[in-house]
Amino acid sequence: MQDNTPAVADTERSERRGIQSIEVGGALLQALVRSGKPMILKELAREAGMPPAKAHPYLVSFGKLGLIEQNPLTGRYGLGPFALQVGLTALHGLDPLKAAIPEVARLADDIELNVAIAVWGNLGPTIVHIEECSKQIHVNMRPGTVMTPLLLSATGRVFAAFLPERIVAPILAGETAAEPASATDLTVTSPEAAEQLLQEVRRHRLARALGNPIPGINAFSAPVFNDVGQLTLAITAMGPAGSFDTAWDGATAQRVRTCAQVVAARLGAAAQSPSAGV
Repeated sequence: MQDNTPAVADTERSERRGIQSIEVGGALLQALVRSGKPMILKELAREAGMPPAKAHPYLVSFGKLGLIEQNPLTGRYGLGPFALQVGLTALHGLDPLKAAIPEVARLADDIELNVAIAVWGNLGPTIVHIEECSKQIHVNMRPGTVMTPLLLSATGRVFAAFLPERIVAPILAGETAAEPASATDLTVTSPEAAEQLLQEVRRHRLARALGNPIPGINAFSAPVFNDVGQLTLAITAMGPAGSFDTAWDGATAQRVRTCAQVVAARLGAAAQSPSAGV
């Protein structure tokens, strides 16, 4: 029986060289993505960490594939039409909930609070996932819970602040015209007060609820936008009022915001997202 070990080893080395070559060339694509604008060869090569003479053959090959194109007038290189198709295909295949759950699990462990994910459903903001922390936090909430009235909870306020006005305006009009059912029920009873509350949410890019809708439980909720700037879901951290950091710039608020931004980035969102519904 022949010993083919050297041949196998040569094949493996060849495969490693092939992968390394892709990684080297990929640095040019990554540099263009980071830049966000076309670049001349010298700038692009420097950003990718290689000499222009080394970068040029990669650019020629990428150009043939449509991953990169060169402006014939300026000589600058930018992402090509096939790169756009690849990006759009990846975005269309993304599941926002699947992207959010791992980050939410890390957030719950990090801040030791329960964290929920909500999406907009037929009846309003609907809880679709709850990540419980290691502490025993008793919150009367489960997947399927609808967070209405909108203005009563941090989750509802996020959707009220960032969904298109045509969707939420009729709902808010009904809420502000209604009488509170109890002392702990909706306290925003005028359109002016509602708008002031929602402007606060947009300014902080975060909603806060103190003791509402669950007495003794505080919450922060942050919006997650997709690649076209649409509100996709809300991430809400909640816990006992006695130990909950309610500061807008506190550790809890910052971590909830950061978690939402990480998920949004995975969905292709730009660094800056809409500040109000349209």
